[in-house]
Amino acid sequence: MAGSKVSKNVIPKNVVLIKKARVLDDNGRKRKLSGVEKFYVDPSKDFHSHFGVIRKEELSKKPGSVLKCGSEEFVLLGADFIDDYKRIKRSAQIIGLKDIGPIITQTGLNRNSVVLEAGVGSGALTCYLASVVKKVVSFDVDSRSLETARENVKRFGYRNVSISEGSIYDPKTVKQKGFDVLMLDVPEPWKAIETASKALKTGGFIVVYVPNVSQVQEFVKALGIGKFEGLFLVEKTIEVVEREWAVDENRTRPVTKDHAHTGFLTFVRKLF
Repeated sequence: MAGSKVSKNVIPKNVVLIKKARVLDDNGRKRKLSGVEKFYVDPSKDFHSHFGVIRKEELSKKPGSVLKCGSEEFVLLGADFIDDYKRIKRSAQIIGLKDIGPIITQTGLNRNSVVLEAGVGSGALTCYLASVVKKVVSFDVDSRSLETARENVKRFGYRNVSISEGSIYDPKTVKQKGFDVLMLDVPEPWKAIETASKALKTGGFIVVYVPNVSQVQEFVKALGIGKFEGLFLVEKTIEVVEREWAVDENRTRPVTKDHAHTGFLTFVRKLF
């Protein structure tokens, strides 16, 4: 699929239904009968749920419309990028939203940026980056991952993505030069340093995403060996911890689920 072109607006324009909370006023004391729920819906079909049925004709109303379904009320919204993104097909563990944020902000990615990516996986990061940058060039060695990533990119209709089979460890794999960022989601990122030295522009970034700190240490150590010594500046290694809170009129406490460690992000800049 390298250099392939896909048409825009491939994903059907789905909608989101937000079921409103239902509260009973019992002599001045409010009792919640049901909570807020969110549904991602294909408006070309009737929406069936245990609450009842909302006909597709109703789903074509303008965003902000309130739709009745049994004893419940739903607010109709148009699905935005993030709603579609959260439902992409997965064949492997993906880099989550809490880690995507720093990847973009710490490297200053923007609409003029060109990104080289290795370890495309399901193509989740690929799709998110494609919505931000000028071009994404991706490589993976796993055929199943390539198939899933290509399918997800096609669904979004991105024309600024190239996905190919190949190993980032082999410098001959990447023909293009002058990349702004090299994103490495591979088990042995130290084997891609030579590729980085040739493919990145002066001032460009390597971003390494790995689950174990021992991998970070091995990568940083390799940057200071032999011909690579002095070529790169290690700016920082971070671990992003997200702690969600439940806040309403009756409680303020952390949500009882663990989203602490997912991986380590190391940011390195090419100096020459």
